[in-house]
Amino acid sequence: GDRTLKKIGSYCSDPQFQPDTIGRVSFAAKSLCMWVRAMEVYGRIFRVVEPKKRRLAEATKRLNEAQASLAEAQQKLKEVEDRVEDLKRQYDEKLKMKESLKAEAELLEVKLDRAGKLVEGLAGERVRWQQSVKKLEVAIGYLVGDCLMAAAFMSYAGPFLSNYRDDLVQNIWLKKVRELQVPCNPEFSFATFLGKATSVREWNIQGLPSDSFSSENGVIVTRGRRWPLMVDPQGQAIKWIKNMEASRSLKIIDLQQTDFLRTLENAVQFGTPVLLQNVQEELDPSLGPVLNKSIIKQGGRYMIRLGDKEVEYNPDFKFYITTKLSNPHYTPEIATKTTIVNFAVKEQGLESQLLGIVVRKERLDLETQKDKLVVSIANGKRSLEELEDKILRLLSTAQGSLLDDEDLVKTLQTSKTTSEEVTKQLEISEETEQQIDAAREEYRACAKRASILFFVLNDMGRIDPMYQFSLDAYIELFNMSIEKSPKYAHFKIADRIRELNNYHTYAVYRYTCRGLFERHKLLFSFHMCAKIMEAAETLNMDDYHFFLRGGVVIDRETQVDNPTKWLPESAWDNITELDKLPNFHGLINSFEMEQREWNNWYTSAEPEKTTLPGEWDRSLNELQKMLIVRSIRPDRVTICSTTFIVNNLGVKFTEPPVLDMKSVVDDSTTRTPLIFVLSSGVDPTNELIQLAATMNMTDKFHSLSLGQGQAPIATRMLKEGVKKGNWVFLANCHLSLSWMPQLDKIVEQLQVQEISPDFRLWLSSTPHPQFPISILQVGIKMTTEPPKVNSPPTPWLDDA
Repeated sequence: GDRTLKKIGSYCSDPQFQPDTIGRVSFAAKSLCMWVRAMEVYGRIFRVVEPKKRRLAEATKRLNEAQASLAEAQQKLKEVEDRVEDLKRQYDEKLKMKESLKAEAELLEVKLDRAGKLVEGLAGERVRWQQSVKKLEVAIGYLVGDCLMAAAFMSYAGPFLSNYRDDLVQNIWLKKVRELQVPCNPEFSFATFLGKATSVREWNIQGLPSDSFSSENGVIVTRGRRWPLMVDPQGQAIKWIKNMEASRSLKIIDLQQTDFLRTLENAVQFGTPVLLQNVQEELDPSLGPVLNKSIIKQGGRYMIRLGDKEVEYNPDFKFYITTKLSNPHYTPEIATKTTIVNFAVKEQGLESQLLGIVVRKERLDLETQKDKLVVSIANGKRSLEELEDKILRLLSTAQGSLLDDEDLVKTLQTSKTTSEEVTKQLEISEETEQQIDAAREEYRACAKRASILFFVLNDMGRIDPMYQFSLDAYIELFNMSIEKSPKYAHFKIADRIRELNNYHTYAVYRYTCRGLFERHKLLFSFHMCAKIMEAAETLNMDDYHFFLRGGVVIDRETQVDNPTKWLPESAWDNITELDKLPNFHGLINSFEMEQREWNNWYTSAEPEKTTLPGEWDRSLNELQKMLIVRSIRPDRVTICSTTFIVNNLGVKFTEPPVLDMKSVVDDSTTRTPLIFVLSSGVDPTNELIQLAATMNMTDKFHSLSLGQGQAPIATRMLKEGVKKGNWVFLANCHLSLSWMPQLDKIVEQLQVQEISPDFRLWLSSTPHPQFPISILQVGIKMTTEPPKVNSPPTPWLDDA
């Protein structure tokens, strides 16, 4: 083959052996030439390609063998990888199971720890809650009757004093409820049923007296559905409300302000409390929507109409109303729109206040510690109650296992720790408080005497409307007595209290007498003497009541006939009724058997000094002998009473001090009105002019007699006087009663504004019930009377 290709190659290399060249000669030769040349090319290429094809075949064979091996290897690899993947999956599952078991173990440990804490925490509450449950079970049984009693008390008892409230509850309502077989707590207490002990303690800290009467008032004010109208002659309620609502930006208004309605609108809208003070017996009609709570709902908002516009009503709004009138008469309309609450000061509450004052002055360390303890105990008990409420709330709202509620467990743990700390602190505090109270009790007699004397002053308002006394002014007088009364290093507490009582009793007498008419000064002394003796339990009250009221014969058919001709029937009525008293049995027989002796006694010039017939002179004490005088010789009662006061209080209590105008000015301040209580035919103007001259105030003395059209001039004089330090004398206030509310407002502003130190406000008025009580309370009162003319003794028992 190679030779053939070689031969062909020799032809093909010839230049003339080209298809085109040969084709010119012969077409068949051309085709043959082309075939030869193709064969030559094919032969040449085949010689190169053939070996390659063989190698390719061999390579392909080896490749197929290698791929077969590879496929086998890959199959084995896949099997291995699948195995590894399976093992990895199993590993992950086991690892996950391990983590799950570990987490579960940790959770169980946490739950076990929580369970321990839960059991431990709740164990501390167990005893208290068991006791609470028992009390609640009993209380639930009484719930219907208690709710009925509380609703009745809330609705009707507010205007009454404690003795009437107690009588109403114990002797009328409870009795009726038992008759109707309605279950009710036999020891029902309104303040306990609707009030919380922690809230009451807060109120006490804020100035509400701690007696049960005041606690009842606090509950009525805070829980009643109608806004409270508080009868507050001594300012106890105002003080408490101001402290209680101070943190909520309390707004204080009165009906004399021109913009009071705008202030009320803002408060209603923004939910701030409002105190409307010093109202009289009528309320402004514009307050109607607020008092009626005429609230309407518009598009999801609550609205109320005030005046000529509607404002949004905020549920946080609170409204309080107070009056200084001690015994106001409100119409049924006002009584149904408001809850009338009587805040007249009570002896128990005032005694506690005065005890605090005297101990603070005498033993400041004790009272400071007491104040801190009261706050500490109140805070501790409030914390315990808040924690208990939180625990019960968490327990009641817990879903699922209690052990899953971490907040509950933490609260219980905190509660337990806090409870233990607070309980321990409370035990120490209450023990310390008992020790402090024991030390404070040594001054109780002083506080009791001071409290009695204030109520003696308070009682004088029943005799004349101008006899009004402020508790604040009385407390200032008490403080002055504490500071000025004798103090000696060798004094024991009993000696100190005796001196303080004596000093303060006479200070009250001097302070009060300058504002009393002459005919009432002996009555005041006697009333003071009787109240002091009553507190000391040295006065027989049956005898005393007979002395005040005399004998009233109810059934004359059973009355013994008068055996004498000389004894008036009115006197015999007294004797027959007096015979019924334990110490006077046999008095009627004595008059029948010893007529001559009784006639001699009756006709004597000074029967009070004459020996009584028979055994009566030896068997009767001083007051009982006065009953005999009161019964048949009432003209000598004044003399007897004077002697009685001298024997039991001292002679100085029957000798009223002479009014010293200069000392009155010295006792006064720029904020204290000086009030002349006028008698007919007496004008203090000249005396006041002389006093102004004595004190170099003549150029600054300005007087004005009030009457129609004088109010603007008086207002201008007061404004000028406050700035320049003048003495302003407004005479005859009773002739300008319509302007008195504005004057009341001006005097109220004097208590807070800056005033020249020489300024004094002098007023004069005849006694009138419409004269503003608040001016009488803050002012110093002086009576003016014509010179004394010898006259028979005044039967002052008629005033009593």
